[in-house]
Amino acid sequence: MTECADSVVRSRDSVPVERTWAAESVFATPGEWDAELEAVVEALPGLAAYEGRLRESAAVLREALALRDDLLARVDRLGTYAVVAYAVDTTDPAGVARFSRSQTIRARAAAASAFVEPELLAVGRETLDRWLAEDARLAVYRHYLDDLFRRERHLRSPEVEEVLGGLGDAFSGPFTVYSGLVDTDLRFEPAVSDSGEEAEVSHGSVDALLARSDRSLRRAAWNSYADGYLRVRHALAANLVSSVKQAAFAARERRYGSTLEAALAGPNLPVAVVDNLIAAFHAHLPIWHRYWRARRRLLGLETLEPYDARAPLADEAAQVGYEQAVEWICASLAPLGEDYVATVRRGCLEERWVDVYPTRGKMAGAFSAGAPGTRPFIVMSFDGTVTKLGTLAHELGHSMHSHLAWQAQPLVYTRYSLFAAEVASNFHQAMLRAHLLDAVDDQRLQLGVLEEAFSNFTRYLLTMPTLARLEREVHALVEEGQGVTADLLCERTVRLFAEAFGADVSFDADRLGIRWAQFGHLYEPFYVFQYATGISAANALARGVLAGVDGAAERYLRFLRAGGSVYPLDGLRDAGVDLESPEPVEAAFAALAQLVDRLEALAGSP
Repeated sequence: MTECADSVVRSRDSVPVERTWAAESVFATPGEWDAELEAVVEALPGLAAYEGRLRESAAVLREALALRDDLLARVDRLGTYAVVAYAVDTTDPAGVARFSRSQTIRARAAAASAFVEPELLAVGRETLDRWLAEDARLAVYRHYLDDLFRRERHLRSPEVEEVLGGLGDAFSGPFTVYSGLVDTDLRFEPAVSDSGEEAEVSHGSVDALLARSDRSLRRAAWNSYADGYLRVRHALAANLVSSVKQAAFAARERRYGSTLEAALAGPNLPVAVVDNLIAAFHAHLPIWHRYWRARRRLLGLETLEPYDARAPLADEAAQVGYEQAVEWICASLAPLGEDYVATVRRGCLEERWVDVYPTRGKMAGAFSAGAPGTRPFIVMSFDGTVTKLGTLAHELGHSMHSHLAWQAQPLVYTRYSLFAAEVASNFHQAMLRAHLLDAVDDQRLQLGVLEEAFSNFTRYLLTMPTLARLEREVHALVEEGQGVTADLLCERTVRLFAEAFGADVSFDADRLGIRWAQFGHLYEPFYVFQYATGISAANALARGVLAGVDGAAERYLRFLRAGGSVYPLDGLRDAGVDLESPEPVEAAFAALAQLVDRLEALAGSP
C-alpha cells in the first residue's frame, strides 16, 4: 500500500497538497471569489434590460440568451468553488458563509432570468422557428425551445416565475440544515472492539471500519454511526418533511399532479421507467436472499447482521494505493481511446481534480462537481480499499461526462440530467471490474473485486430501490396531508429493508430504521431510483464495449458529449440501450445473479 490509504482521519494540513483539489485553478484567492460574486451581482441588471424585448428580433433574442447563459455559467463557477471548499472542510466558518452566499446568488440569477421563458412562449413557435432558420447562431437553441414548448403548460407568468426562481435560496434551507447538522455538528462515539482496539468513527472512516475483519469492531462502528443519527432523528425527520413539502408546493404551483410527475418532467421520463424498476426489484428479491445466505455461510456466521455486508471475504483484505488505483482505472478505460485515458490520468495525478483522503470535517460520501471553465473536481475519502477504488472510478465517470460535454456543447447544453449522469459513473465501475477480474492474478484482489461488485450492486440495486419505495410512500403521505414523523420513517425503513434482506439477516430495528437519515439524496426528489436505472444502462453499454462490438465505444462517447442537447432516453437509445423497456434492468439482475452464483460456489451453497 502506498501513501496514506487507510481509515485514519487526518487534519487537512497533513495531506500532501497534490492530493487536494486545485482551488486556485478556479479562483486564486477567496478574495477573487468575492470580487466575482460582486461582479455578477452588478451584471444581473443587464439581463433585466432585455425584459419585454425578446419579440423584437432574432438578434435581440440571441443577445439575451447568450447573456443569460454566460451569467448562469459564472454563477455555476462561483458555486463550484463554494461547494467543494465547503465539502472538504464543513467546519470552516468562512467556507460555510461562502456556500450560503453562493446559494443566494444562484437564486437571484434564477429570479433575474425568470422572464425569459414566459416571453419566449409569448413570441410563439411560428416566429421562433422562422428566426431559427434565418439566424445560424440562434439555431443552436432548437432543442432547448422544443423542450420549452413541451413544458409550456407548467410554466407560469413572468411574475410568478420570478417568485419561484427567487424561492431557490429559501428552499435550499432543509439541505443546508441537514449538511450543517450531519457533516459539521454530528459526533460519533469511538468504536471499541472486544479486544480493546479503539477507532475514530466519522463519515470518512466508517466505510473502512465496516470492511475490517474484526466483527466486534464492525459492530461497534455500525452502532456508533447509527446512534449518532438516532440522537437527532426528530430534527432530521422534521427537516426532511419540510423538504418534501417544498417539493409538493413547487409541483402544485407548476400544475403537476404529484412530486413524482414534476421530478420526471425535467428529463422527460415516463413513470413507466420507475414502475419497471420497482417491479423488477420486487420480482428479483430472491436473488438478494440467495446473496445474503451465501455471504453468511462464507463468513461462517449463524446470523448475518447489516454490519457484515462489507466484511472481508478474505483473511486479509487487499489494499490499494492511490496511484495504483489511478493506473488500474486508466488501463480499464483503454477501449475508449488514448485521449480519454490521458485526460483521466492527467486529471488524477497532475491537475488535482481529486480531493483524495478522509480529513476531519469532510462531507460524507463522494461527488463530482464543476462547471464550464473549471476542472471537474471530485470530493471523496479514499481509504485504500477496493470499494473506494470503485468509488474513484465511479466519480471519474461523472467527471469525464462533464469534461466531454463542456468541450462539445454550447453553454445551454453543458448540463445533463441526473438520469444520464448515473450511467457514466457506473460504466466506469463496470469497465474497471472486468479489467481487474481478467488482468490481475492476486487472489486477495480478486476477492476484493468481487466484494466491490457486491457493494456496488447492493447500493444501487438494493439500497437505492428500497429508498425509492420509501420515498414514494413518504411523498404520497405528505401530498395527502398526513403527518410524517421520525417513528414512521424508521418503521417503514425497517419494513422495506427487512423485505430486501430476507430471513438470513438479523438486525437491531432501531439502528436499521435510521438509515433513511443517512442519505442526503432524499433532499433531491426522486433522485435515488436513478442509481438503479444508471447501473442497468451502464452494464449494458459496458458489455458492448468490452465485447468489441463495432461502434459501441464511439456511440458511448457520443452519449457523453451530447450533454443536455438530447433527452436522456433518446441519448441512451442512440448509445444502444432502451430504459423504457424492462430489459436493461432485468439484465442487471441477471448479472447480479451470475455474481451470486460465483459466491455460492465459494461458499459451497446448495
